[in-house]
Parts: sequence; C-alpha cells; structure tokens
Amino acid sequence: MGYILALIGLGLMVGFAGGGSAIGTSITGSSVLGMLRKRPDQFGPGMVLTAVPGTQGLYGFVGFFLYKAMLSPDLTILQGAIFLGAGLMMGTACFISGIFQGKVCANGINAIGNGQDVFGKTMVLAAFPEFYAILSLIGAILLLSVMK
Repeated sequence: MGYILALIGLGLMVGFAGGGSAIGTSITGSSVLGMLRKRPDQFGPGMVLTAVPGTQGLYGFVGFFLYKAMLSPDLTILQGAIFLGAGLMMGTACFISGIFQGKVCANGINAIGNGQDVFGKTMVLAAFPEFYAILSLIGAILLLSVMK
C-alpha cells in the first residue's frame, strides 16, 4: 500500500507542477504574440518572460528524482504517505504559482508591448509566486529527512 501511495504522490508532484508550467507558459506565450504585433523588436524580453513560469515544472522534476531514489516496493504506509504528502504539497504549490506567475509575466509583456520599460520590474514581481514553488521544494526535501 505504501508503494502505491508513493507512486500516486510522485505522479501528482510531476503532473501538477508540469501542468502549472504548461498553463503559465501558454498564457505568457499568447501575450508575446500580441506584443509582437506592436513591438517586434521586443521578442527577446518576451521570450525570457515566457520561460519564467516553466521553472515550476523543473521543481517538480527535481522533487521526483529526489524521491525516486527512496522508492521501493517495501515502503511502509507511513513512508508512502510522506511521498503522497510531498507530491500534493509540491504539485499544488507549483501548479498554482505557475499559473499566476504566468499572469504576472503576461501583464508585464502587455506593458512592454505598450512601450513601457518594465522588464526588470516584471522579473522582480514574478519572483513572488516563484518563492512559494521554491518553498514547496524545500518542504519536500525536508520531508525526506523524516524517511531516513
């Protein structure tokens, strides 16, 4: 039973983190296409801002590899529950932060399209949702110490 819980947790970790990144980068990518009609010279900043919400998917992948090393069919229910809890924690935080980080970046892209010089400010504001995805990864790493 612990092994099944662990597999579900890992699936949630990677699936939701990647899903949040996919949605966030789609939101920003759509904004870049709109911006390019007005300011085709601003593709570079738009591309960078589009990539920012993709980091949540990477955090989910990092978490997966950290936990995969502990994966075993002999896991107890408690150990499987730790995997599940870490997966829910990371998956949820990365999913939500990826989407909302995409919205922050999309608004910055729209402002750049309107002639505002806000790339740096957008990156600073995009760091706030990123912080919570990082915290979820740190929390998942700390949960690993409970298993040892």
